[in-house]
Amino acid sequence: MPHQRFSDLDVLKFATWLVGTARVFLSPVEIVAQACERLTGAGIPLWRVRVGQRLINPLIGAWGVIWMRETGAEEYTVPRSVLATGAFTGSPFEHVIRTRTRFYRSLRDLDPIRDHPVLFELAADGSTDYLALPIVYGDGSVQGAAFTTDAPDGFSQAATALIEDLSPFIAAALEPAAMRRSAESLLRTYLGDGPAQRIAAGAIRRGDQIAIEAAVLLTDLRGYTLLSEQLPPHELLERLGQYQEIVVTAVRAEGGDVLKFMGDGVLSIFPVEGSGLEKASGRARRALEAALLQAEQIADLRFVGCLHAGSVIYGNIGSPDRLDFTVVGPTVNFVCRLEAVAKNANCVAVCSREVAACFPAATTRWLGTFTLPGIPDAQAVFELATPSRGLGAD
Repeated sequence: MPHQRFSDLDVLKFATWLVGTARVFLSPVEIVAQACERLTGAGIPLWRVRVGQRLINPLIGAWGVIWMRETGAEEYTVPRSVLATGAFTGSPFEHVIRTRTRFYRSLRDLDPIRDHPVLFELAADGSTDYLALPIVYGDGSVQGAAFTTDAPDGFSQAATALIEDLSPFIAAALEPAAMRRSAESLLRTYLGDGPAQRIAAGAIRRGDQIAIEAAVLLTDLRGYTLLSEQLPPHELLERLGQYQEIVVTAVRAEGGDVLKFMGDGVLSIFPVEGSGLEKASGRARRALEAALLQAEQIADLRFVGCLHAGSVIYGNIGSPDRLDFTVVGPTVNFVCRLEAVAKNANCVAVCSREVAACFPAATTRWLGTFTLPGIPDAQAVFELATPSRGLGAD
């Protein structure tokens, strides 16, 4: 039954706008904002609306749009860890997603025993009625949308019926953007931000590549072979995961891209772009130092870091039906060879002459010249001072 100020024709026009203009030309924030404004303009007493979307991402569990009558619409994210807590478990959103059915509750007579804390929070803020609906996508996944009002008498039956009638069209309008967001998140998770952006932009053919200048960071876990022999598989993977999370977090904080996990090695780049080699190398060094400091708080978690800078080939390699997006070239080969020098010299962090030239002399120490496998001439290698060890520490 349409709302008293929404004729059947108005509902049809609204639905057509959602699956037409809104779906094609508007962002999720704009879709939710304009839909809410149309509803309130027609007399539906919306106060707050939240549309949530589950996401395939190791860190972010969900994203969505929240609209409030006073401030408008904005995007939000939910950490994956929250989905395992009481904030989600037993909540109306979980009910909607699990059962694929609506959830309606007046917030004027809540029961502390059976009602979820989120409903009490909404009531304390002034909400009087709460309606949550499943938003079903074409792939069978179920998302959730919640609508609240602060009207003294809550929602009318006509208002809730109208919102429910429009929910499939809201799903149709939001699904393309949600699917793109999930695909992009999955690409970033497995490939890194830079490769994900390039692949999304169409760099998908074998041989699609560009030459860029970058600082390259390789980290490698100390004693990994011994750990793999001593620890049960689940403990080994947990230790490896701790180390990789520390490195990835530090690299991303400095604007770098983690391109590859090679056993216990992590390969990252910091593109020079317009910032200059010194700034790119500085970002790489700060990322390494931050990761080393974090690792020291975990017993027996030690790794080495190697830095070099230069031209790299950035793009797709592989077979016609199995591709990898990575960096290759002499710069990458060089930084990989530095790992053995670091371990043999008992250094935590080493770098090439090119990188050492970017830092004050007091923060580096010449280790000597070394013949590196696959590198034509003997190369100068420098130790980098780290916050906890300085230079030449045992």
